[in-house]
Amino acid sequence: CKAKGLTGIQHIIKQALRRQLSLEKSFNLSADFRTQAQVKSNDWELIAKSLLVGYHTNVFASTKELKDRHDLFVRYNDSIDSDIASLDSQSVLARTVNKTPPALVIARDIRYSTSVRSKAILSFVGEIKPDWVEYQVTRNLQLNNEEEVRLNTNNLFANAASKFSHRISMALNNTTKSARLSGPAGTVFNGELHLRQNMEEEFQFQLDYTNPLTPAKRTNLTRNLESITKMPYIFKPMQWRWENQKQVTITINCNSSTKTCDVTVKGRNSEYKNVKKEFDSFLKWLQDCAVIRHPNSGDFHGETLISTEINLPIQLEAFCVPPRVFRPQVRSKYLDIEERISHITDSKRTTVDLYNGAKGTKATRETRMEVVAWIAVCLFSCKLEGGFVRDWVIGNYTARPANLTGNPKAWISYSNGVPYMNKEVVPADLDCHLPTHAYFDIDRFHDELYKYDITCKVSRQDWRYVLLIDEDAPTGPFTMDLIEPHVALTHDRIDFDVNDLSLEKDYTHEIGMRVDIQQRPYLIEIEAIVDNIKNKRFQILRPIDDFLTERINKMVNIRHWTQMGEPSSVVPNPNPKYSAVLVPLPSPSKLYQDLQKDMQKIGNATIVSIEQVKNPLLEDAYESMKKLIAKQCKGSNPNERSLFHGTKGDGIDGIRDDGFDDRYFSPSGNWGT
Repeated sequence: CKAKGLTGIQHIIKQALRRQLSLEKSFNLSADFRTQAQVKSNDWELIAKSLLVGYHTNVFASTKELKDRHDLFVRYNDSIDSDIASLDSQSVLARTVNKTPPALVIARDIRYSTSVRSKAILSFVGEIKPDWVEYQVTRNLQLNNEEEVRLNTNNLFANAASKFSHRISMALNNTTKSARLSGPAGTVFNGELHLRQNMEEEFQFQLDYTNPLTPAKRTNLTRNLESITKMPYIFKPMQWRWENQKQVTITINCNSSTKTCDVTVKGRNSEYKNVKKEFDSFLKWLQDCAVIRHPNSGDFHGETLISTEINLPIQLEAFCVPPRVFRPQVRSKYLDIEERISHITDSKRTTVDLYNGAKGTKATRETRMEVVAWIAVCLFSCKLEGGFVRDWVIGNYTARPANLTGNPKAWISYSNGVPYMNKEVVPADLDCHLPTHAYFDIDRFHDELYKYDITCKVSRQDWRYVLLIDEDAPTGPFTMDLIEPHVALTHDRIDFDVNDLSLEKDYTHEIGMRVDIQQRPYLIEIEAIVDNIKNKRFQILRPIDDFLTERINKMVNIRHWTQMGEPSSVVPNPNPKYSAVLVPLPSPSKLYQDLQKDMQKIGNATIVSIEQVKNPLLEDAYESMKKLIAKQCKGSNPNERSLFHGTKGDGIDGIRDDGFDDRYFSPSGNWGT
């Protein structure tokens, strides 16, 4: 190095020489291929076979080939859940997302780094063919009942065994519901791929809920399904997720005759069942949704757009309120709020800023929550809403369980495997809606958290991810909900006014509303909500059921907030195609109980269901008429009364859509007027 003037890179040359010596040793292990590989040039097969003798434990298979994630590799050995790795980005074998990765590779170097979460980095990599790989391996593929039947039908398994039996043994185990393959790894790999391909089928079903429903739920479900036929792209993130993570293809076609969607799933039966469960879960949300929201409903107000997917006009309703700054009259009071908003929504925050929030000397549980929220909002285009916005961003409130201050891990409890925080912890969690326009990669999100020494455990439900974050951190754990975008669109109602605020990327001083409650008859603006939070007050905005009773109890008795006034019921306006929408009234609600008592006074009636009507045109006309009458009454009291009216069939629909026609008044009627 001195003679050549290379002392400045002497350490690099030493490393290269060490690798050369190591490679020579591996070649020397192979008596069959050593000489040929060293003499002949550009013969990768001979070189690879030489390396395989010394490095057969470094053979990795593409998880895409094994019907899992498209971008990773797994060490191919006896374990199905073996070491996970990714290719060095500088490798010539690295592929973009839309290109198929090599099926099998051999790695000279496997690097484990503290900067990379739970997977190795493969470098000095070469692609190999299965028939070059001779080391012995045993693989067990788990099957469900239907997959086992399929392999036994039409001799699919028997044909596979016949094709590969000259080199490996293959057997089905009815007890463990698995297929066992044993022999040379390359042939086992080919046999495994053959079985996986033969287990793939096409499944078809229609997006509909077949179980009995109340009339209101059936009507709402039918209308919402019709709306979905005009925007099937809301399922794109779900389709991308299944294709990228499980190599399952989902196709959704609109069916104008049935006014719903036809779904085709291509994959294994076990994966199809999981896909079907997700759609069934969505349908349950859909039947409880009065009006499904359009993905862009917060960006437009009553405008008509053209869908780029199907070239049909879409009438949009202003379900949510886009982020805006505080009114000038109060903005100067809320500069601290705007600063906390920017901690979550400013995409220009530096790594140093984030590091200080996560690991700096002044880092707290709340600043670490801000970092996680920033990653979700700014890197993954999520929308943040709910308790964290209320308690921390606006209220700047914190609280810990008095009897568990020295044991943060005890703040966590579990229900059906899903973590929940102790009700005394404030702020408790992060609530996010996943983006409608992009694939959300949960592993990449996990990797981003890891960069800031933030740990995470992931639970998956049919409609959301639930993350347990910082389980062992001294600052204390918290949970995070990541709700699938198509499910989030069914969340058309709000429980409390103080839970209605939301934050979005690059709105660094602004705040929005998830559900628009600014319009009549509610007239609740952002500033009023903020004032309520600052004074620990809240309004109930939906009928009280058992679930809401529990939430009210937490707010009042545990967190010591004050309920304002009587509960009201915020129901979204119907789709412009319809005059009215019906929403079920829960039986525990006060209005339901009052109506039940009144019904008992007028006859021996059994209540099957009670639905609340939302008809904006009739409501406006009624309120206007009431004001006119009030002007003519003593004390401006219009002497308003609630009456029953009995009818059936078309009469019910007519009253719902067009109002009560007093020409049908009958003083001798059995049911009131």
